[in-house]
Amino acid sequence: MENTTKREIRLFRMIVPASLELNVFSGFISKMTALGPVMVATSVNKVQGWRAEVIDEGNFRGPRDSQGLPDHKALQDRNPATAVGFYCGLSSAIPRVFHLAEFYHKSFAVTIAGGWHAHYQPTEMLENNIDVVVHGDGEYVIWQILSAVEKDGCFADIPGISFWGAGERKTNSSETLEVRDLDDLPHPDFGLLRHAGKIKYYPIGRIRGCDRNCEFCSVKGKPRWSSHQHLFETVNWLVETRRACRFFIVDDRLEGDLAGAIEFFKMVSERYGRRLGFTVQVRLETAQKRELLEAMKNAGVRVVCIGYESPIDEELKAMRKGYLSAKMLEWTRIWRSCGFRIHAMFIFGYPHPQKEISRLVNPKEDVKRFREFIRKSHVDTIQILLPVPLPGTALRERLIEEGRIFPLAIVPWDRYDGNSVCFLPKGMSRRELQEIQMKLMVRFYNLWAFARIPFKTIASPVDCFIWGWDRWYRHWFRDILKAGGYLLVRRWKRGRREGDFIRQLEKYQPDEHENHGI
Repeated sequence: MENTTKREIRLFRMIVPASLELNVFSGFISKMTALGPVMVATSVNKVQGWRAEVIDEGNFRGPRDSQGLPDHKALQDRNPATAVGFYCGLSSAIPRVFHLAEFYHKSFAVTIAGGWHAHYQPTEMLENNIDVVVHGDGEYVIWQILSAVEKDGCFADIPGISFWGAGERKTNSSETLEVRDLDDLPHPDFGLLRHAGKIKYYPIGRIRGCDRNCEFCSVKGKPRWSSHQHLFETVNWLVETRRACRFFIVDDRLEGDLAGAIEFFKMVSERYGRRLGFTVQVRLETAQKRELLEAMKNAGVRVVCIGYESPIDEELKAMRKGYLSAKMLEWTRIWRSCGFRIHAMFIFGYPHPQKEISRLVNPKEDVKRFREFIRKSHVDTIQILLPVPLPGTALRERLIEEGRIFPLAIVPWDRYDGNSVCFLPKGMSRRELQEIQMKLMVRFYNLWAFARIPFKTIASPVDCFIWGWDRWYRHWFRDILKAGGYLLVRRWKRGRREGDFIRQLEKYQPDEHENHGI
């Protein structure tokens, strides 16, 4: 009889780490997952000799440790991973990445990190138990990395990565890896998620990169996109295999390929009408593209997430948004007239360049202008964040040059979630900037919504007769959202350690010779 040996099947575990600080996104995260890690795991699952799984700590229903976090010791004991990938797209999750990387390193697993934070901070990652840092798209280079893991563990010939070699960091290519044809990528296999709750919103996307060059954003590179046909086939596949009905298009700018976006939504409306629900991210001025708005409406786009950032022109100029406040209300009215629910995203307290002397910061006046704009815009939900000087952004470079960023010992990475002061403000105290965000959120998400819901429900027959069903329902549902937002914001406020954090900020006195940040 012929002697045959069965090839060992190794496990690649892709981890989406949890942010250790409770924040306003926590509830939403538990209903979906990140697209990038699923795409990488899907690619690995097609490699001979390997199988893949995804552990999303924000959407986890498996064994937990004494701190209530996913128990990776139990996972490793039951099903040991040979290689472990970490999604490092969020700086706020990096402390958790370092903790897990140390554990898996001790378990003799090869640790791999990808995402924007890892891309911009490769030395930091390698100094904290990461073996390989991937720069750019990971779907194909992961094959070469795992092949090296199987053989001799030598990564010297693999492009687009950083690793330790001869006692120092080696980078095999200064260029960011890019998948040449995004249509060649497989459909994301969400069946690879392990110990996960039910996904309510399925993330999909076709555009990578952004050339708008906003000062606060780390997403760079010339935009690339797959065909609208490929995204449509992904939707069909998820409807058929997962019974998906709600989708979140993760593209930073839906309108980056305007013609393709229009064709995609036309294909959806022809096949499904408005039976599917879509949430998209889009720029405010896209309201001028009436054909796109009509196609979106017919395809079932219900929620548009728009980065308003600020109603203050000087701040919009500093951010490099590309527009001023004069047209913002007009564009908002167009979005509302098409029936879209608007989730408005703002940044309060944006730092002006020190050379900029045309405007003095007046916190009370700024709060008034934010409140007035939000009231006049009639947006459905809001998200107000503080400026975050993320790695790789021009904002971080400017604040480091000005000596205004708090050291990581004072404001660690897990505070880089948009809810904590990360730099020395001008024109207001540290406590004032930290507390204003919450005051604005509570002003919008307030107890009055609970009183309006039953009143509008009782008055619905009259209101529907006078104003019509659509208008009544929109106002009623907005109060439902505000009531839920009030409970979420209150829970978030109770769960964060604000008092100790603010006192620590107030005690810190910068040394003009100190090296701020990393």
